[in-house]
Amino acid sequence: MVWSATGSLTAQPAAHHPELLAAPVAEALRLLAPGVAATIGVAAIDPALADTAAFCERYGVAPDASANCVVVKGKRGGDVRFAACMVLATTRADVNGAVRRRLDVRSASFAPMDEAVALTGMEYGGITPLGLPADWPILVDAAVAEASEVVIGGGVRGSKLFLPGSALLALPGAEVVEGLGRALG
Repeated sequence: MVWSATGSLTAQPAAHHPELLAAPVAEALRLLAPGVAATIGVAAIDPALADTAAFCERYGVAPDASANCVVVKGKRGGDVRFAACMVLATTRADVNGAVRRRLDVRSASFAPMDEAVALTGMEYGGITPLGLPADWPILVDAAVAEASEVVIGGGVRGSKLFLPGSALLALPGAEVVEGLGRALG
C-alpha cells in the first residue's frame, strides 16, 4: 500500500510497527480484518509537533487531510456517557448539537484531559479511535468517512496513522454522523 497524504514523511504498514503505537492501538490493529489493517500506515514524528497545526506545517501535510479525534463526555442525570468524534482538522465537532443528540444526554462537553488519557490508555494529543473502550461510540463525520486518506493520531504523540476514511467505519461502534463537523469560524 502506498499512502499519499504523508507530506515529507514515509509511512510503513502499521501492523509491522507496534512500537510506534500505544498498546491499545496495537491491540485494536491486531484485531482488525487483515484487509482493513493493511490499509493503515504509520510514521514516526517529533512528539513536540503532534498538534495538528504544527504537524501539518512541519511535515507538509494538508490540514484538510488531517482528522482529529475528540473525546466527549455527556451526562443525563447520574448517567455518564463517552464518545469519540472524528472530524476534519478544518472543522470542529458539533458537541452541543449532533453529539448531544446522538448520545441522548442533557449536556455534553470535551472530556477533561486527565480523564481522557486515563480512560483511553493513550497520550493526550495522540488519542485515536483505534483501541478505545468497547462501549464508546465512534462518531465519524461524513467528510472523514468519505476521504480517500486521513491522518490521525497513533495513540502516542510520536506517531501518526494514515488510512482511508472508510477504514474507520470498520471499527467496533463506528457510525457516520451527518453534520458532526461544523465549519470553523
